[in-house]
Amino acid sequence: MSDPKHQSFQFKQFTVFQDRCAMKVGTDGVLLGAWASGGSTCLSHRRRILDIGTGTGLIALMMAQRFPDALIDAIEIDRDAAEQACENVSASPFADRIRVMEISLQEYAERMSVQGDCFCKYDAIVSNPPYFVNSLKNPDKFRAIARHTDTLSFRQLMKGVSCLLSDDGVLSVVLPTSCQGELENEAVISGFSKTCEVKIRTKEGKTFKRCLMSFCRQIPTTVLREEVCMMDTDNQRSYWYRELTKYFYL
Repeated sequence: MSDPKHQSFQFKQFTVFQDRCAMKVGTDGVLLGAWASGGSTCLSHRRRILDIGTGTGLIALMMAQRFPDALIDAIEIDRDAAEQACENVSASPFADRIRVMEISLQEYAERMSVQGDCFCKYDAIVSNPPYFVNSLKNPDKFRAIARHTDTLSFRQLMKGVSCLLSDDGVLSVVLPTSCQGELENEAVISGFSKTCEVKIRTKEGKTFKRCLMSFCRQIPTTVLREEVCMMDTDNQRSYWYRELTKYFYL
């Protein structure tokens, strides 16, 4: 639950403070953190997961809770958000498995590419990316950076993912459905295929507002598709939403 006085959000196993972050804890981040693939299940090595644009650190923390054998790197371009994510991680039970870095995806991908074969690529990458392309910007410049594609376009996102994701790795994202086609086009250009799609509406009869998607380099025999509602007709969380988030929400 949220604590307006202290600008924090309490989950079952960790607390997220967010007073210094432009983008607060929201439904999109919770959905992605609870749904995203953790990548390889091979027992011969630990998973390596990258969270692009970690913000408060929420998704990185959720992935650490879900995958106790994983090592998570979380990158964030905004200094205040990166510092707060570090603090949230340090206060969590997963501090020894999450590393937060203040760096852009473009710079991080370039830095890792220099290492060549010495760099161990990620089994999974997760991102709740900026998605506004040609819309009026928020007067809060830090919130604008977090939500607009000026600092990270879909093409730049997929270029970075292509550099950092292992050959059999999985990219998982959450986006408004209005941006879905554009990201899918950039994924194809970068050599990725969609493997799973979950279209989400608030309740029955409403239009779909957001979409969870996963991509990999291999062409799947079938694409898993699902259409779900977050709320029942009585305005309570739907069975799907309750089951997805039951290990996180109080």
